[in-house]
Amino acid sequence: MAAGNQGTELDLSWLARVRVNQPAVLRRAEQIQTRRAVKKNWQAAWLLRAVTCIDLTTLSGDDTPSNVCRLCYKAKHPIREDLLQAMNMHDKGITTAAVCVYPARVADAVKALRAANCDIPVASVATGFPAGQTALKTRLEEIRIAVEDGAKEIDVVINRTLVLTGQWEVLFEEIRQFRQACGEAHMKTILGTGELGSLTNVYKASLVAMMAGSDFIKTSTGKEAVNATVPVGLVMVRAIRDFFWRTGYKVGFKPAGGIRTAKDALVWLSLIKEELGDEWLKPELFRLGASSLLADIERQIYHHVTGRYAAYHDLPMA
Repeated sequence: MAAGNQGTELDLSWLARVRVNQPAVLRRAEQIQTRRAVKKNWQAAWLLRAVTCIDLTTLSGDDTPSNVCRLCYKAKHPIREDLLQAMNMHDKGITTAAVCVYPARVADAVKALRAANCDIPVASVATGFPAGQTALKTRLEEIRIAVEDGAKEIDVVINRTLVLTGQWEVLFEEIRQFRQACGEAHMKTILGTGELGSLTNVYKASLVAMMAGSDFIKTSTGKEAVNATVPVGLVMVRAIRDFFWRTGYKVGFKPAGGIRTAKDALVWLSLIKEELGDEWLKPELFRLGASSLLADIERQIYHHVTGRYAAYHDLPMA
C-alpha cells in the first residue's frame, strides 16, 4: 500500500464551491468508453495488470470456510500456470491484490492464505455493510473485530443519509472515527454512489472521505441498484486529483459492483491512466472490486494463448 492519507481539517468552504458540469462529465465518460480498445499482446498485458489490481471478493449469505479457502487459492493462482508460461509471465508473481470477505470470514481467509504461504492481504467490509444504518458504536466494533482477526484492509460504508441531508460535519466525524478504529489497517471508504442523488454529492462525499483520512474511496457496495459507472468514476478520480494537488496525499480509487468483463476492466484502466496517470495504475492506488471479473479475464488470456475460447470446466475456480 501507498503511505497512508493523514487527512486534513474539514473545509466546508471547498464543499460550498463545488459545481459539477454533468453534460461535460457524460461526454468525457462516453469518449473513454467508446475508444478503440488495445489489442493482442497489449491487451494481454493490460489484462494481467488488471488481475494484479483485483480485490477478489465473496460477499454472499452462503459463504463457508471451504469456499473462502477456494477463493484464497484462486487469488494466489489467478491465471492457469500453463497460460502464464506460454506468455513467459510464470515467474512474475502475479496474484490478485487482496481477498475481500465479510468480517465473520476474515479468520478463515487469513488461515487459508497462511496455509498457502501467501502474503496477499485480507480485506473486510464493515460498518453495517451494505446500508451503513446500524448504530455507530456497533459499526466501530465491527471494524475492531475484523482487524483483530487479521484484516489488513477495511472497506467501510458511509451512512448515505448524511450526504443526502448535507450533514457534512457528522459524516466527517464518523469517518474519522472509522479511521481511528482501523489502526494500522488501510481504510477504503465506500460511498454508495448509486444512492447519493447527484454527481455533485458524489464529489462532495469524495472530498469529505479524503479529508477524514480515507486511503481509498470506493464507488459502491455491489448491492445497490446502480453500482460503478464511468461518469461517477470520472467525478471521483478528479476529486482525488484535486485533493492531491491541494494536500500532496495520494488517495486510491476502487470501482466495485457490476464489473464483470475484461472489456469493463480495460475501460477502468484507461480512465485511471488518462485522468491520474501511470503512477495510479498499481494495486497500491487502484483496485477493482469484483467476484466474476477474473473468470472472464482468464478466458480472454486463454483465447490470446490458444486462439480459441475455453469451456467453463477448463478454467475452474480452484
